Formats: sequence, structure tokens, C-alpha cells
Amino acid sequence: MTVRHKAIVGRRAQAAMRMLVAGGVALALAGCMESKVARNEFAPDYRLRHPITLKEGDRTVEVFLGRNRGGLTPSQRADVLAFAQIWKREAMSGIIVDVPRGGATDLAASDSMREIHSIFGASGVPRNAVFVRPYRPPGSALASIKLNYSKLVAEAGPCGKWPADLGVSPGSRYNENQQYWNFGCANQRNLAAMVDNPADLVQPRGEGPAYTARRSVAIDKYRTGESPSGKYEGYETGKISEVGR
Repeated sequence: MTVRHKAIVGRRAQAAMRMLVAGGVALALAGCMESKVARNEFAPDYRLRHPITLKEGDRTVEVFLGRNRGGLTPSQRADVLAFAQIWKREAMSGIIVDVPRGGATDLAASDSMREIHSIFGASGVPRNAVFVRPYRPPGSALASIKLNYSKLVAEAGPCGKWPADLGVSPGSRYNENQQYWNFGCANQRNLAAMVDNPADLVQPRGEGPAYTARRSVAIDKYRTGESPSGKYEGYETGKISEVGR
């Protein structure tokens, strides 16, 4: 091999080495970037990944009507009464009543509405809080009176998303044993569905007045030097069961 050929081969080897080094640096940077993206892909706290949000929802009760029957059944009266009582506690609007008109159930709807207004009045629902509007029911569908109002609801989710693999992966999330995306979502969703008053998730309720009678008894005992704690007698007189002996 001549000197010229040796020089050409050397230059090619140096160029290949530089390309290998550049590729290695690029791969390292890509790995760092991939690790950074994987680390910052979602929040490590499940309350931040699946926050419980409050929004305005609806509560609806349908009172189904028959052609040859007027008024409400006992179960329908119970539904309307419960609807009125819950409205006073959680409603964010008045009650909208959609009444079917222009069909074979017009007479039944009128009789049922008289009972509904009577139940609303007995439950303390103001007359001006009820808005009645007619609608034409479909010919093949069973007609019904629809009672509706807006209320505050809590929601979380949706659950079941898996943006990252739970198995062995090159990312730092697997190596550092960090939480996966769907972790905690079901708990947040169930909590949002079970909470009685969604506003309790944001702020505490106002304190009610103290029980004055019990407070006076405790203060009197404290003033006279007695123990203010309550006494619960009779527990030691119970008989221990013989089952399992």
C-alpha cells in the first residue's frame, strides 16, 4: 500500500470515528431527553393526575303516564316527595317540569300535575320555583312528566388510560418504582361519586350552634371538681356468649 493510500484510509477511519462519536452523543442526548420526557410525562401525585372537579349537573325524575289512568301511583308519590325534599337541600336552580301535550295522555298528565303541585306545596317548594313547559311526546314512546333541576356534582377521570408500559422499560419511571398513570384514579372517581355534598371537597361547612344543655352540665361538673366525662353504665353486666368454647 502506498503512502497516498494509507493517508486516504486514515482519513476515512477518522471520519468514521467522528461519525460514531457524534452518533453516540446524539443517542446519549436522546436518552436524556427521553428520560426527561418520561419523568415529566405526568404528575407523580394521583390527586394531580386525576383531580376531582366540580361542575353543574342535573337530577331528573320521570313520572310515566298511562292513557286510562289519572293521578300518581304510591311509588310515584314517594319519588316526587323525595325529589322535592332533596331539591331544598342541593338544588342550584328552580324545578323545570316538562309535561306532555297533544296526545292520548293529556288527561292523565293534568291529574298527575295537580298531585305533583300538591306534593311540592306540602314539601315547602315555592310555587314560583316551579316552571312548567309543554312538549310533544313521540308517537311510539311512553309519555312521562319529567322533573328536573340543576345541582353541583363532582367528577374525576376517566380511568383506564395506560400511556406507559407497566413492564420492564428503559425509562426512569420503571427503575425508580414511580406511580403509573392510572394509579389512584378509581379511588378519586369513587370518592367523587360517594360524597354527599361536593362542596365539602373544596371548603368545610359552617359550624352549627353548640349543644347548650350538654355544655352546661360539663361546665358545672368541672366547676365542682367532678369529671366532666359521661358515664356509661351497664356494659359489665352483659353475659359473655358460650358459642365457640
